[in-house]
Amino acid sequence: MSQGDSLGERGAAPAPAAPPTLLVVEDDPEVRLVSTALDANGYRYLCASTGREAIASAATNSPDVVLLDLGLPDMDGVEVVRAIRGWSKTPIIVVSARSEDSDKIAALDAGADDYVTKPFSVGELLARVRATLRHLSYLGEAVSSPRKAPARARFD
Repeated sequence: MSQGDSLGERGAAPAPAAPPTLLVVEDDPEVRLVSTALDANGYRYLCASTGREAIASAATNSPDVVLLDLGLPDMDGVEVVRAIRGWSKTPIIVVSARSEDSDKIAALDAGADDYVTKPFSVGELLARVRATLRHLSYLGEAVSSPRKAPARARFD
């Protein structure tokens, strides 16, 4: 076998990775304008305005991250978190006007990965999305090639 055989065609660039897909679950059209920022930053996105739509879209489209408002017209967002967590490990970032600790704790304990309180800056939300995607890539690396601790490392 020649060197090029194991790598495919010589000189062929690897196919670019598809941009991450986010599911934006929000019933307020003004807040859904965050999708404009997602688009401008190279993300693909899907929108849902109810909890039922969100659950169906998450199941059908397997987004990389879910951005979820808790105040939905048909069900509480915490129920959506529980439903998605029943079959998926997709990261869920709650984006909500609910600022009480009890609301944050309930969402996080139900399985949300992060919580952003409205009003929020788009820059902060995008940074949280990037951090979440970075954590996913770290998990993928850990599963595909576990690293051993350096020989001199001490954990006393």
